[in-house]
Amino acid sequence: MTNKKVESKSQTVTLAGGCFWCIESAFNSVKGIKSAISGYMGGHTTSPTYEDICTGQSGHAEVVQLVFDESIISYQSILEIFFTLHDPTQLNRQGNDIGSQYRSAIFTHNEEQHHLAKNIIKEIMSSRMFDEPVVTEVNHAEVFYSGEDEHQNYFNNNPESQYCQAIVSPKLAKFRQTFVKMLKD
Repeated sequence: MTNKKVESKSQTVTLAGGCFWCIESAFNSVKGIKSAISGYMGGHTTSPTYEDICTGQSGHAEVVQLVFDESIISYQSILEIFFTLHDPTQLNRQGNDIGSQYRSAIFTHNEEQHHLAKNIIKEIMSSRMFDEPVVTEVNHAEVFYSGEDEHQNYFNNNPESQYCQAIVSPKLAKFRQTFVKMLKD
């Protein structure tokens, strides 16, 4: 009897849904996510810093780049989680975070992802899941700039910060209740 091992197949997707601390902390707790790195994408400034992003002039969005094992979690499941972690109907903002750096966007890494993301948005729109139109952009991935060290695993490293207490913690609590079966042990 041979023991067949399921081969893991990695894919990458990059998501922008407001503050990257919220998106990163949620996805770091999901089964099948190998890494969730906060960073910047979609703009014109080369090698941007957090300070560049905060000006709103870099063109970049705060993003989280995910590497995932598609034998454990599907791309579609990742997008379903993504659309519950932020309000995809707010243009260039999430709550009090205002500016194009907080826009809702999916940066796809292949044509299959691109097509599926567009179809999921069409389904969401036709289901009237939200009262307002979905403004999430679907773009092909560009150069990813990793955020500074202090922005990686931010929530776990700064759980007592005012922003984490007021914004990240409630989002994570709701997320964990909704997706309890998908969480890492």
